[in-house]
Amino acid sequence: MTHFTERSSRGSKHSLVFHFLIFTSILSASYSIQLRSKVEKLEEEIINLRTTCESQDGVSNNDIEALQGEDYSSFYLKNADSRNIALYSAVLAPIMPFLFYKYLDYLARKNNKEEVLLKRIAYMVDVFFSSYPYAKLLALLFATLFLIGFGGLALYAVSDASFPEALWLSWTFIADSGNHADRVGVGPRIVSVSISSGGMLIFAMMLGLVSDAISAKVDSLQKGKSEVVEKNHILILGWSDKLGSVLKQLAMANKNHGGGVVVVLAERDKEEMEMDIAKLEFDFMGTSVICRSGSPLILADLKKVSVSKACAIIVLASDENAIQSDAYALRVVLSLTGVKERLKGHVVVEIRDLDNEPLVKLVGGELIETVVAHDVIGRLMIQSALQPGLAQVWEDILGFQNSEFYIKRWPQLDGLHFEDVLVSFPDAIPCGVKVAAEDGKIKLNPDFNYVIQEGDEIIVLAEDSNTYAPGPLPKVLCKGSCPTLIDLPKHPKKILLCGWRRDINDMIKVLETFVAPGSEVWMFNEVPEKEVEKKFAYGGLNISELENIKLVHSEGNAVIRRHLETLPLETFDSILILADESVEESIVHSDSRSLTTLLLIRSIQSNRLPYRDTRPASSLRAGFSHSSSIREMQHASDKSIVICEILDSRTKNLSSLSTICVYVLSDELVCMALATVAKDRQINRVLDELFDKEGNEMYIKPAEFYLYDQEEVRFNEIMMRGRERHEIVIGYRLANAECAIINPPDKSKPRKWSLGDVFVVISSGYH
Repeated sequence: MTHFTERSSRGSKHSLVFHFLIFTSILSASYSIQLRSKVEKLEEEIINLRTTCESQDGVSNNDIEALQGEDYSSFYLKNADSRNIALYSAVLAPIMPFLFYKYLDYLARKNNKEEVLLKRIAYMVDVFFSSYPYAKLLALLFATLFLIGFGGLALYAVSDASFPEALWLSWTFIADSGNHADRVGVGPRIVSVSISSGGMLIFAMMLGLVSDAISAKVDSLQKGKSEVVEKNHILILGWSDKLGSVLKQLAMANKNHGGGVVVVLAERDKEEMEMDIAKLEFDFMGTSVICRSGSPLILADLKKVSVSKACAIIVLASDENAIQSDAYALRVVLSLTGVKERLKGHVVVEIRDLDNEPLVKLVGGELIETVVAHDVIGRLMIQSALQPGLAQVWEDILGFQNSEFYIKRWPQLDGLHFEDVLVSFPDAIPCGVKVAAEDGKIKLNPDFNYVIQEGDEIIVLAEDSNTYAPGPLPKVLCKGSCPTLIDLPKHPKKILLCGWRRDINDMIKVLETFVAPGSEVWMFNEVPEKEVEKKFAYGGLNISELENIKLVHSEGNAVIRRHLETLPLETFDSILILADESVEESIVHSDSRSLTTLLLIRSIQSNRLPYRDTRPASSLRAGFSHSSSIREMQHASDKSIVICEILDSRTKNLSSLSTICVYVLSDELVCMALATVAKDRQINRVLDELFDKEGNEMYIKPAEFYLYDQEEVRFNEIMMRGRERHEIVIGYRLANAECAIINPPDKSKPRKWSLGDVFVVISSGYH
């Protein structure tokens, strides 16, 4: 009933409007016809007057000529029919749409179709305006032409102007509403005011369209919807907390080339992305960062960022769990393979789980280079725990601030033994060869008798690609000989893994290959012991097959002090604080948990160390101030190695961490690897060789392997002595220094060494 009432009221309103328009049109037509009758009567009177004047002799010829000069009758007589047609057309033109509407409405009611035809017409108009971008402009143009034509007809009907002149007057009234002020007569004034009113409406619509177009363009620019016209740029797909570190590394890589262009495509607002990037605390050094909002899964969005012209594409892992993140990365790779234009550059994909790497490579084919973040960090944690300082070496090599790997061909070295090539670069250290005869196979630390062949490329550590070149071989190089040492047997280690990682199975397998028989690996986490056995079995780890390691599991919460106090923390050689799997999705939560565990472990260790009971009274009276507690923790750090996994690189920069923790590993190392492989995909094969447990790896070895105490030797000579041990010596760390020096300058300058120094080498084993 309510619906029927609403329809009745709506129909009555439409009927009133319709009848009002008809009444107005009829009134205007009647008035126009009345004016036309008056004009015709005046024309007849003028004709009669001229006839009378011509028949009378008292009228002079000048008067007759004057009447003839004002002879309007012939003009009106000739154009009476056309002006009448114009008048009727101008009157009927506004009425016809309403008559057509009423006719359609009548047909709909008669056939009981409930305005189906009208809805169909409305639907077609709606589709036209929504489908065609220039529909509004075309509608405005049509309305303008209609008003010019309608106004021209009306002016032609009520004035003495010709039809072309009437059309021109109609346009002037539309373009400038003040032009109708000099019109004379009721009819011309009514028509001119109507045309001017329509002109004001049209120009208002035009201003609205122009304003909407400008606003839409500005909004498109602000939201990052416009196309990026770049080439040879680096494209980053996705957004994560690692983005800042990746941009920092790319900026440093582009510094020597005057900068570059990095384009970021993510499903975030462009303004938010630009604000977050602006908050990064480093200089981009000429590199410009362009943000675009869109999805890497949509081909149109990929085309918008010139994906086919990018020299490298980095696919960042999302901040979700490993399964969802790798699934998203796989979908992105599928989208990239669907790009019609062939990709110019390679694709570097960050994988969270090592088990998903083969599938991504299978889908992407030869375009794909993968960096398994979790595996890289886990392996580096183990190496750093067994060899303190190695993580800092990796940070120097992977980053672009110091020396990094480069691969280049030098034809002048063809025919030389690798031993001679080793000392032929004054500003670089050759580490291996990319063998052309074996389809570009990477050989680090090649054999003694290897000879450089045509097409071979040399792998070096250098500061930049344009800072090194081979020079003449040293004329006299007295390398001496390495001290004769008997390899001491490895001692069993006691290691604590605090927390649970997805790849803890792989970490234990790596430890099995590094440690001596009789070593113990304690695992302290919140996973029940029965669940641990299931997780090991699910991951393919058979505990009974471990020969060098004895696993000890202890259940507890690493952020609760009384749980940690149940462990013999003062007896461990190395403690690895892992980013627990349960909180890895939240970087802030994970880092807070790791730092809390670190502080609790150091505090418990400092309370248990024997030096605490023999301190002087003055030290005891100092109380538990911040400085005294840090000093006690620092003493505890001398007794055991603690490697702490930190996800946020900004947390790593806390000054107090360096005093209580041997080293802090963060995702910044993964970002360095991503940027390095993005700049040169060949480096990924070098990194795979160094991370492979069966290949050559980096080690930190004591100076007694290469020289005698206080012996004065050039670094070049130490490199040659290293070849006797089938090693590549790439740097050193002095006894009183905190950081190692990779690819040292002045390699031919003699230096006095001590047995407290250590050397960084690439070797196939620790021997």
